[in-house]
Amino acid sequence: MLRPAVAAPDLTAPEIGTLLTAFERAVEAASPFNCIRLSSQDIGDAGALVIGAGKAAAAMAVAFNAAARDNVRGLVVTRYGHGLEAGEDAGEIEVLEAGHPAPDAASLGAAERALSLIDSLRPSEALWVLISGGASALLAAPLPGVTLEHKREAAECLMHAGADIREINAVRKHLSGIKGGRLAARAHPARVNTLAISDVPGDGLADIGAGPTTPDPTTQAQACLLY
Repeated sequence: MLRPAVAAPDLTAPEIGTLLTAFERAVEAASPFNCIRLSSQDIGDAGALVIGAGKAAAAMAVAFNAAARDNVRGLVVTRYGHGLEAGEDAGEIEVLEAGHPAPDAASLGAAERALSLIDSLRPSEALWVLISGGASALLAAPLPGVTLEHKREAAECLMHAGADIREINAVRKHLSGIKGGRLAARAHPARVNTLAISDVPGDGLADIGAGPTTPDPTTQAQACLLY
């Protein structure tokens, strides 16, 4: 049954001002410069390789670069139109753009380059992984035998069936060479640090960006059952 339309309430100027202030403070609280509270001592001077993905990836790279002394390199990928703004500086951290919410060829290319950089980790370097909402689409590395189209179809099927983000990610992780902790495993034995800005209820690290640095608690049987 259709519900009757509800008219928007008439708001006074002070009420509109209060709402705008609340919105601006919420955006400020979620800013990477407030979320990433690092000092150069936290990062160290032995070298850092940064890999990042998500809608906030460019801003996170800028914040990380501002906190670091030097000897930092890497790559982050964000959605189209969300790259560096005028005056922003990510240093030697390259910023790429790719498809979101559906991964595209640029997502594949970004993942290939990210994995290649991880393979180039120097003994003294630590890996820093910057993750925010949208990372699972922006870094796409299907397992052998799985195509990008297979992954897209699986995610779309689950979304249309009403699956929540944890259920979708449970399937995604079993199709990916990055998600479900596989990115961190690729970096072994290097030290891996993760900085994440959550966009999922409960803020579970395994759910943000499908947990590229977090062991996958789900099984293939569970993924098959969900799909």
